[in-house]
Amino acid sequence: MKLIAFDADDTLWVNEPNYVDVKQKLCELLSHYIDQETLEDRFYDAQIRNLQHFGYGAKSFILSMIETAIELTDGAITSKEIQLIIDAGRQLLDFPIEVLDGVTEVLEMLSTQFDLMLLTKGDLFDQESKIARSGLVHHFKHVEILSEKNEEAYLRVLKKHAVEPADFLMIGNSLKSDILPVVHIGGRAIHIPSAVSWAHERVEDEQLTGKSFTTLGSARELLNLFETVNS
Repeated sequence: MKLIAFDADDTLWVNEPNYVDVKQKLCELLSHYIDQETLEDRFYDAQIRNLQHFGYGAKSFILSMIETAIELTDGAITSKEIQLIIDAGRQLLDFPIEVLDGVTEVLEMLSTQFDLMLLTKGDLFDQESKIARSGLVHHFKHVEILSEKNEEAYLRVLKKHAVEPADFLMIGNSLKSDILPVVHIGGRAIHIPSAVSWAHERVEDEQLTGKSFTTLGSARELLNLFETVNS
């Protein structure tokens, strides 16, 4: 392998649970307007609808919350309540980074043997901030922040760094973004499922039929995997 890439959110550090917490605050704030199930469905619809305009990340999440609140209350939501939504969402821009178990040890080991890349998607400012706050960036030779992670995007990144797909390994928590696109272009992938995942990142079982990749229970298991490979 010439290049090993790691996803960031929910692969290197905890991310999605913070979004779940903020969404729950939105549900509580609007509980006197609408039931939680309806709100969650409409909020998800707004998020997906807004991806093409605002992309991924905290800012898009906040705008989708505000839009959903206005729609579901027929404009009756007050400016004070909107400010509370903004204040709750702002927490997503500076929450403390909780590095997942085993990540630091894995990066320390692999960075002495391979070129490592941090390959993530989302808002540039938001992702740069999380990467800096994580204290992990010194382990990576390359950092790439993409607006989307699909086959075309991976091929562009590999061409930029003069790496063939067969010499590339991607490690991440999302089957949709980190695993399947890489497998489809002829690369290798290791899936480390996260405890909480966004519905948009889930895939149907039939999409996995015939796809070859490795699944591990945690980042710490990478230590044994690479020690076995190198022995």
